[in-house]
Amino acid sequence: MTVITLGPEGTFSHELALRLKCEPIILEPTIHSIFAAVAAGRGDGIVPIENSEAGGVGETLDGLTKYPLSITVEMYMPVHHNLASLVPLEKIRVIYSHPQTHEQCSGWIERWRQVPVIHTSSNASSAIEAKKTPNAGAILSVSAAVIYHIPVIVEHIENNPENTTRFVRISKNPGPGCRTGKCSILIDPDTDRAGLLYDLLGVFARRKINLTRIESRPSKRGMGKYVFFLDYAVSGSTDEALGELSAITTVRNLGCYPEIGVPP
Repeated sequence: MTVITLGPEGTFSHELALRLKCEPIILEPTIHSIFAAVAAGRGDGIVPIENSEAGGVGETLDGLTKYPLSITVEMYMPVHHNLASLVPLEKIRVIYSHPQTHEQCSGWIERWRQVPVIHTSSNASSAIEAKKTPNAGAILSVSAAVIYHIPVIVEHIENNPENTTRFVRISKNPGPGCRTGKCSILIDPDTDRAGLLYDLLGVFARRKINLTRIESRPSKRGMGKYVFFLDYAVSGSTDEALGELSAITTVRNLGCYPEIGVPP
């Protein structure tokens, strides 16, 4: 099965695809272009959806809103960030970093000293830009540092040593489902009234279904208009809950899926 994920070589998404022994692997420059490629039938995608430090990945949530795709598997990968540069630490005048990486390493960056941080589309792109720029550093993985031949000068600068990113596989076709695991839905309220969110959550509470995540995202239809992403543990009452939700508001089932382990 062809897998499409974020490039260039050396991103955490690419590293995950290699660990899972996916082949062939197609690298796309943005998460948006991964969704477009999957929707066009070029293969399945692997995308990050949330991080333990920085929260939800906006591009992925927007892609799930825009494209009629399903989540078929989830994976958790420990993520460690390092500062790499062709010059010593004291000579660095600018740092390249992906926005999520910046947030995950904000404590170290602020404690070290104030230098400009320029955002890039991926950790691998940070490496490429740092090589082209005098007195520059990049925040990236060890594998990216090896690929782009940039020495690591400070290891493990993430805010939390337990830093973990959750990835999902997206597909044009729904997965086979599972008896244990997680389900995800997208709720797009077509009304704005007092108690709506209470009513939505009550559907799960009455059935003792464990909600594992709820996150809002701008609907892009104007200020104050949101969509909601909910994850919950698979339950025998899942179909019944979705039926009741559909009578209250607009809901899209993104799939029920298992977690698979990530080889070291």
